[in-house]
Amino acid sequence: MTELKPSTIRLNPNDNVVVAQSEIPAGTLLSDDAITTTGPVPRGHKIATAAIAKGEPARKYDQIIGFASQAIAPGDHVHSHNLEFKAFERDYAFSSDCREIDCVPEAQRRTFEGFVRTNGNVGTRNYIGVLTSVNCSATVARQIGDTVNRSGVLDDYPEIDGVSVFSHSTGCGMANTGDGYGNLQRTMAGFARHPNFAGVLMVGLGCEVAQIPALIAGQDLPDDESFHAMTIQDTGGTRRTVEEGVARITAMLEGAKGIQRQSVPASELTVALQCGGSDAYSGITANPAMGAAVDLLVAQGGTGILAETPEIYGAEHLLTRRAINQEIGEKLIERIRWWEDYTARNNGSMDNNPSPGNKAGGLTTILEKSLGAAAKGGTTNLNGVYRYAERVDAKGFVFMDSPGYDPASITGEVASGANLVTFTTGRGSVYGCKPAPSIKLATNSEMFQRMSEDMDINCGVIADGEVSVPEMGQVIFDKMLDVASGERSKSEQLGFGDNEFIPWQIGAVM
Repeated sequence: MTELKPSTIRLNPNDNVVVAQSEIPAGTLLSDDAITTTGPVPRGHKIATAAIAKGEPARKYDQIIGFASQAIAPGDHVHSHNLEFKAFERDYAFSSDCREIDCVPEAQRRTFEGFVRTNGNVGTRNYIGVLTSVNCSATVARQIGDTVNRSGVLDDYPEIDGVSVFSHSTGCGMANTGDGYGNLQRTMAGFARHPNFAGVLMVGLGCEVAQIPALIAGQDLPDDESFHAMTIQDTGGTRRTVEEGVARITAMLEGAKGIQRQSVPASELTVALQCGGSDAYSGITANPAMGAAVDLLVAQGGTGILAETPEIYGAEHLLTRRAINQEIGEKLIERIRWWEDYTARNNGSMDNNPSPGNKAGGLTTILEKSLGAAAKGGTTNLNGVYRYAERVDAKGFVFMDSPGYDPASITGEVASGANLVTFTTGRGSVYGCKPAPSIKLATNSEMFQRMSEDMDINCGVIADGEVSVPEMGQVIFDKMLDVASGERSKSEQLGFGDNEFIPWQIGAVM
């Protein structure tokens, strides 16, 4: 028998599992936990510290993460072979943990260098955007953007970050009412008025379901020279539309000439909070550290948007307790019930998540994944719950309904107003976003070292014992301000963001 110490992480004294910090052979005495492993345990996976009878819950974070599908002995590897998902009652206790938030006085707030728009909104980047109302106009929109970007004209406008095209795969063959249509309308409108754009050109075909005039009339789009719309059919075909689109963008460039960054308070930051390619360390290092950064942001008057409704399933009771009133808490539960019905109607299960990569990293059930994912939201009050891509009009910590598919979720958060993205990953997701820059946070040091060209910050040093969660939260918050001020994130340096625009599609394709 070998003895190993310290080799595990215990997250709460009431837990009956611990997490292996390295690969642990069978027959290893874990002296800190007074148990001996009964078999090999991969890094990041769980080990039982007490007997768990069949049907009894396993606890991590002092919360239920699953139920034993067979008897589990102390020292056993706890994973998919002996732990399963089951529905169970949660006490939502609306607003019971709501508390007074200590806010930094306005005169003492941190600042960043942002682009102040004529309507007072603040951007962290300065793009020209080309949007499509329908997939039928995607090629023409791409040709407009490529023509401008290849022409060299942007050399005369160093204050412009580039011309980016946002095309998608829907817009027709769909109902003009309902969830799917509403998602698309809100997404297109949110990008059209996003403060990270100096100007936007929307290109349609002309006969699609997602009519541009209806979008303009129903979604409060800009009524000035920063927003232009056209259709291929009305303009006279592909060539004429490309020529006209290039001319309109050239005019927008001239109108935006000379715009400069200026100091604005951190309260102007709205940050999308995302995790993807998670592992067991996500809920131990990067996600809690992001939560600590969000607490700092909220204290500064800023906004953090948590999303991915299927990935708070089983942890939603922790959020309803922080809701500022019962109405907001019940809006969150209404979204949970919608998802339960949605997955059932499509012959799925809320436990279809975690993904194979998540499970390889040590996550076993959606309950376990959700408890770690919810940590990204920090500890402050829940001030609002929004539908997908709905404009966020509250400050502080809020929630937006979305799928767990990262590009679709972040597309909605950006449409809701996020001008910055923070993204934790344990397996190594390679993701970037336009127009909102994405900061990548590694959950473990091994992956950070292996993929250092893609990762901005190594939160794995928390598990390594080198820094605390609050200290790393300060590092992340400082990086938010630096990137918001123009420092390029790793994903920006690698050219990400042109293919990650994915509006959430719901409903029949007809």
